[in-house]
Amino acid sequence: MLGVLATVGPANAQSDDILVGLVVKTEANPFFAKMREGASQKSAELGVKFQSFAGKYDGDHDTQVTAVENLISAGASGILIAASDPKAITPVLEQARQAGILVIALDTPLDPANAADQTFATDNFKAGELIGQWAAKTVADPKTSKIGFLDAIETQPTVDVARDQGFMKGFGIDPKDPARYLDEDDARIVGHQWGQGSEEGGRTGAENLLQKDPDLNVFYTINEPTAAGAYEAIKAAGKDGSVVITSVDGGCPGVENVKAGVIGATSMQYPLLMASKGVEAIVNFKKSGEKPAATAGLDFFDTGVTLVTDKPVDGVPSITSAEALKQCWG
Repeated sequence: MLGVLATVGPANAQSDDILVGLVVKTEANPFFAKMREGASQKSAELGVKFQSFAGKYDGDHDTQVTAVENLISAGASGILIAASDPKAITPVLEQARQAGILVIALDTPLDPANAADQTFATDNFKAGELIGQWAAKTVADPKTSKIGFLDAIETQPTVDVARDQGFMKGFGIDPKDPARYLDEDDARIVGHQWGQGSEEGGRTGAENLLQKDPDLNVFYTINEPTAAGAYEAIKAAGKDGSVVITSVDGGCPGVENVKAGVIGATSMQYPLLMASKGVEAIVNFKKSGEKPAATAGLDFFDTGVTLVTDKPVDGVPSITSAEALKQCWG
């Protein structure tokens, strides 16, 4: 069953022929719910039609294919998509592009990336680099630190690799090949565990790494639920206050955990902006024929990232948790 989640009617007759479609992984994730909010609001503001679709669960590729097919049939001007399967979705998106529909990938690049006309996403390497820089200036001595990495899954998805390797660079670790991890030889790395992006996985992974080296004093975590799980393991081990936890996302629960001292610093990304900028790009394309360009020096359109911490350090720009709570999602 395919669910249309929202439709915004045209407020301006001149925009009546523009239909923007949004296809996300699942509405159960607040990150993607925020995308829908941003796309819906911007479509209403610009007076264009808008339809939103979501998978029934994370990984529901078939529903996304059906959504794209429906948008092609409806004569959409552009499709914004956060793909559940970035490679398998490309054939139907190619059909959309052949029909003259602009395709913009949100957050998750397609495989290959040029299967979309452009990607609007967080610079995940920079997100990792910011928390790495912050951690290096927060610990007593970064040269003697012991660091545990709580990554996503063993297949090393691109977002995970970028955040992980960015953290290493920011902290002062040679990441070797920045397109993958596990090839590093820095003695400060205690190890990598795969937390599946979940609180439970973060707790188990942190327990394993703390058992491997009780002197571990820094955690990189792929996202804020993983960070929350790591904190539970740290607290159970009686190390609360002696281990620095860093993360990436900027969801409201994660920002609240910064405020509570659970997470030392997190990098905030902007799903609402990804989607609203995507709508603007589709409308501009429809009116001018101009496709969106990548940010200078990157191969995608960077929608920004900001360090959030209540313990700022010199040389690393940041905002407080109080400021971040006005911008967070979820």
